[in-house]
Amino acid sequence: MSSLSRLKLKPHEDRRLREGHLWIYSNEVDVAATPLKNFEAGEQVLVEDSKGKVLGIATVNPNTLICGRLIGRDEKYPLSKSLLVHRLQIALSLREALYDAPYYRLVYGDSDFLPGLVIDRFGDVCVVQIASAGMEQVKDAIVEALQQVVKPAGILLRNNGKMREVEGLESYVEVAAGEVPDEVLLEENGVKFLAPVRHGQKTGWFFDHRESRAALRRLVQGKRVLDVFSYAGGWGVQAAAWDASEVICVDSSAAALEMVAKNAALNGVGDKVKTLQGDAFEVMASLKQSGEKFDVVVLDPPAFITRRKDHKNGLAAYRRANEIALRLIEKDGLLVSGSCSLHLAREELVDVIRASARHIDRAVQIIHHGHQGGDHPIHPSIPETEYLKAVFARVLPSGV
Repeated sequence: MSSLSRLKLKPHEDRRLREGHLWIYSNEVDVAATPLKNFEAGEQVLVEDSKGKVLGIATVNPNTLICGRLIGRDEKYPLSKSLLVHRLQIALSLREALYDAPYYRLVYGDSDFLPGLVIDRFGDVCVVQIASAGMEQVKDAIVEALQQVVKPAGILLRNNGKMREVEGLESYVEVAAGEVPDEVLLEENGVKFLAPVRHGQKTGWFFDHRESRAALRRLVQGKRVLDVFSYAGGWGVQAAAWDASEVICVDSSAAALEMVAKNAALNGVGDKVKTLQGDAFEVMASLKQSGEKFDVVVLDPPAFITRRKDHKNGLAAYRRANEIALRLIEKDGLLVSGSCSLHLAREELVDVIRASARHIDRAVQIIHHGHQGGDHPIHPSIPETEYLKAVFARVLPSGV
């Protein structure tokens, strides 16, 4: 018999879990029978339905809206090093089947049945992000399991994300094992990059757009390319490596643009890649005022809609960005419009492009839809795990 405390759900609140979802909301808990205040943040509990039938083991945080995250259906297997090793092996087998080189998201939270845990792999270095109190409780076991399964030379904990604040967790960045340099090497679509894992955004790199960036290869040869919200040059440097005639990368961060220059030099295309620092909207407006035109414009902004209540303002930002970008594109040019906003549907992004094009009297043809790579698998019961969009649109005069 398990020694774990029990968390009881109200009648009929077990349906989502039975259908495959992993989250428990605080208003689904029978707090009369099992008061949430009695649990410690990160504690593991047995989840049971209103009739007392066990549904699995979850980690709990009584202080958050998502108060429980199911980590297994079998009560014999709590979250431990043994379970972590097993889940890491399953995750690794998928990535090794998909990719020839060890550069990918090794663990993508709920989709890899490890809610609250993200691990990006950069060859011999792994960068870990813990976003739940439950995973924080087993931090040492995560490191040990990772050492056993992947045997990295260094493990960095980049535990400073916004979700940690929601979970009531402290922010910190520390080396958990071995040695981790400030910048690590990776390869994507045959192009080499340095990722600033200690001081860059998130884990230092965004593997999720890998397949969309690969789709750009056939479309940039001999073209003039503008990469807006470029970060370290994932789109722009690859375009230059694939024989674009000129690339301009735009970002508000001087540190990010320093990485662009390093990555361009690393691939022998430093002479073709220029950078412009500043607010993306202001830089694009200035380029338009100067009469600049590009064959390809890549627009890959941060999430303009981080919360559902931000939808109206965020949608307006997407419209504004896409309209300015379209004004910079040559006749028969290409717009690549991306979004990492979970709360912006793919259909809405397409409509933003359509409406923006009509507003400036241009016609568009959608020629490709990009999705997150296979190292960001989608959990079919958790729509929130599908967030990334990239729309490739050919831009033509309205009369064609």
